[in-house]
Amino acid sequence: MSDQSLTSGSPAAAYPGLTVALSVECPAWAAAGLGDIERLAQETFAAAAARLGLPETLTSEIALTLADDETVRGVNAEWRDKDRPTNILSFPMADLGPGEPPGPLMGDLILAHETVAREAREEDKAFADHFRHLLVHGFLHLMGFDHAEDAEADVMEAHEVAILQGFGIADPYLEHSGA
Repeated sequence: MSDQSLTSGSPAAAYPGLTVALSVECPAWAAAGLGDIERLAQETFAAAAARLGLPETLTSEIALTLADDETVRGVNAEWRDKDRPTNILSFPMADLGPGEPPGPLMGDLILAHETVAREAREEDKAFADHFRHLLVHGFLHLMGFDHAEDAEADVMEAHEVAILQGFGIADPYLEHSGA
């Protein structure tokens, strides 16, 4: 995983108006060895924005909630009628087409620690790399991308792979079916 600082050459420096409202609701996230989670998220989202060709003048906020499986299970049941935890849920503030610029509030992402940790172990991936992959995946959903159809999935996965390569993270889809 890259440990870039917020210097003029970092992705986050290119998108100073793309901000993260971080809420850590599960203490296990603080012990996960991710370092400065807000900075990691800002860098990841900025790299994704650059990949999509969004203007560097973009001003938008992403609410990022780091929760546990039980919390995510409840949200998943309430909003998606699926009574189980999942790794990440994405709630865009607007129904965007892929590549359309977001408004001042891009949307909400919520991740389940136990599920993310279990997947990383099962897939023999570094926790931080899997976490970053899920941030990219969620960002793309907020930006209108989907993977319900094969053609959509191919486009979304190509973006994910390219963004992650910029952080030195291997293609997460080589051996596994995806996030």
